[in-house]
Amino acid sequence: MPALSKAWGLDPHSGGVKPTEAVKRETEQRLQRYFETLGHAAKARLEVRFRGALCYIDAYRDPEPQLIEYWRKDPALNLEEAIESYRKRPTPLGRLRHFAKDRWSYAFYTYSNERYEPSTFQTQGGAWFGTPEQALEIGCIYLQD
Repeated sequence: MPALSKAWGLDPHSGGVKPTEAVKRETEQRLQRYFETLGHAAKARLEVRFRGALCYIDAYRDPEPQLIEYWRKDPALNLEEAIESYRKRPTPLGRLRHFAKDRWSYAFYTYSNERYEPSTFQTQGGAWFGTPEQALEIGCIYLQD
């Protein structure tokens, strides 16, 4: 019986290449510009951080006025502390994995499982690789009113 040969396949959600400092700076700038273009910068602050081949994208927001009004009704709650605590709590928008300058895979943060899940890009055919801007557009669904 012939031995089975192993075939190598590219897994877009493992491995990757650690980006250079220049690529990190450029990626963060691109994400910040696109975040502003999408109109979210008026109500949220974007934070981008890198760890190895991964790029984590989080947003920080102020609480909605309705939530503040709800908090005002609770005499046991310190309103200023509650607002400050909310502002410091990140909203994960996703995780990118770097392979090349415009070749990134994307994992969407799911609150139901509290982890990052592999996701395709919103391109024709649902590609596994795309740009940081395409990934940010998907993650910003958490910032929609």
